[in-house]
Formats: sequence, C-alpha cells, structure tokens
Amino acid sequence: MTHARFRPFALLAALALAVSACSDGSGSGSEAPDGSGGGGGDGGYPDAAITIVVPFAAGGPTDTVTRLLQEPMGAELGQQIVVQNVEGAGGTVAAGEVAGAEPDGYTVLMHHIGMSTAPALYPDLPYDPLVDFKTIGLVTEVPMTLIARQDFEPTTVEELVDYVTENADSVTYAHAGPGAASHLCGLLFQSALGVTLTEVPYDGTGPALTALEGGQVDFMCDQTTNTTGAIEGGLVKAYAVTTPEPVESLPDLPTTAEAGLPEVEVSVWHGLYVPAETPDEVVQALSDALKVALADQNVIDELGNLGAAPVAEDQATPEALTEKLESQTELWRPIIEDAGVEVS
Repeated sequence: MTHARFRPFALLAALALAVSACSDGSGSGSEAPDGSGGGGGDGGYPDAAITIVVPFAAGGPTDTVTRLLQEPMGAELGQQIVVQNVEGAGGTVAAGEVAGAEPDGYTVLMHHIGMSTAPALYPDLPYDPLVDFKTIGLVTEVPMTLIARQDFEPTTVEELVDYVTENADSVTYAHAGPGAASHLCGLLFQSALGVTLTEVPYDGTGPALTALEGGQVDFMCDQTTNTTGAIEGGLVKAYAVTTPEPVESLPDLPTTAEAGLPEVEVSVWHGLYVPAETPDEVVQALSDALKVALADQNVIDELGNLGAAPVAEDQATPEALTEKLESQTELWRPIIEDAGVEVS
C-alpha cells in the first residue's frame, strides 16, 4: 500500500526545517515526536502542519465536525491543521492509509461509527481497528432521526411500526450505501421489528435525503447533522430521535424509547486515531488539544445548531474511545452478520 499522498507534507516540513537550520547556523536536525532530537520551535511535537484525514466527502457530517475542531486544535498545538478528504469503501481506504502512515502524530484519522462496523462488513479488511491504531478520544455523539416522505401515511412511531410490519414487502428504506450510518440504523430498525425491507442505497446522504424529500422512497434514518434542516423546513415527516435523551434543537420529537421502540438506540459517534506505533506523549498532546477544542464556545454552538454536542471532557480520552470502539464492535457484528451484509 502506498502512502504517497502524505509525503508532500513531510517534504515541505523537512524543507522548512532545513531553511531554518541554515538561517540560524545551528545545523541541528528536527526533534522526533518523543523529544529525542533537536530544533523545531521548542524542540518538541508538533513542529510542522498536522493532517487530519476524513474518510468521506467534504461537506458531509464527519467533515463538518472535523473542520469545527481545525482552528481550536491547531491554536492549542501551535501548528496548522490541514483537513484531507480521502473517500472510498465506506471509510476503509482512508483508515487503511492512516494505519500505514508514519507514526509521528502528523497524520490523524477522524472516523465515525464505521470504525466499529468495518470488521464485520469487509471480510478482506487490510487493518484491525483495535490493533493498528492508537485512540486519541471521542469527539461527539450525533443523534439520528427516523424520518419519512412528507405524505407517508403513519404519523407517530407506533403507527410507523404497525405500518412497516404490515407492509414490509412494499415499504422502501433509503440509505447512503452499505455500512453508512443510515444503513446501520436501518438494520437495527429492521432487526427490532423482525422484518426485511426493500433497501434503496444511494451514493451518499445527500442523494438519499433528496430522494426522500421528492417522495421517491418511503423513509430513512440519518444523523441530525443531515436531517435537522429538512425537518425544520417541513420537507420531511419526522418521528423520533434515536438517543436516550431528547435533542434540544428538535424539542417536538420524542426519543425512540419514549415512543415504545427502545431497541432502536443509536448515535453516530466520532473519534480521532493515529497509527499504532505513535509515541504516547504525542497521543497525549493530541488528546489535550482535543479537550481544549471541545470546550471552545464556537464548537459547542455550531454542534448545537446541528443537533449535536461535544462529549464530556472525560470522554475525550484514549481510554474512553478504546472502550467505545470495543463495545460497538461487539454490538454491531451479530446484527450485520445476521442481516447477511457483506461488502467486497
């Protein structure tokens, strides 16, 4: 596997350091992330731009969350943070490249719930999420919403359950492709009801939501970062949020538990990762910067506008993200395998 896409950043950093060394006459090389070398500002990590790789398209929810962190994390670390979108195979292309990147803290992965579902979805996955990465911390848990075309007959969750159960052969469920959060939520919904629906996959959330708004499909489940605007604009019919607590930005929607569907509880959590051999002190520096960014008022406000919120400070840690990754991998594997979903 090649990781050439990251080398320009390393080359630019090396050239910058060489110019700096020549200008001050020190002749010393840059310090390693563990503080064992010399040069590079205060001689420690970071002394060059940091790239956060997003496995999905620019403008999508994971990209949006990442770009909110870009400025405050960069300010705390004292370096520019560059966001790079590397699409493909449900996020596994980007994750595979980061897993094999130089473990120096300059290539970071932002990924969502798909980090925990990839082992069950992809039989030939070229990395192990629990082995080939170190975790930095959780970022946010984004609620999901059950929504339908505006003229869909059911008006409540109870009516939706009855209608879908009685008309499973004719109901269409839209999602953003195999392994996408909207697909996973649909699998959980079908598992809870014991039905198999006609799934209509699209190439991303945007086209799926557009099809729902146009009445071409019956219903879907997706993140508030994608659906809040359509719900508030009256473009879709909304039934519930899929989290234990109500969502402040959507006060009229009950939770699925309140509406009698407690089995459908799911959120799209995001976390930051680095290659497994990254020094612990670098991981700690990134985790500390993440905590600062999540306390930034602009980040809090902007996430709130999207129906989301930063995680608590004690969740923005390597330990919390590792625990989340392990438990979610265990949760989703049987659901995906029972549904017979596999991506080649």
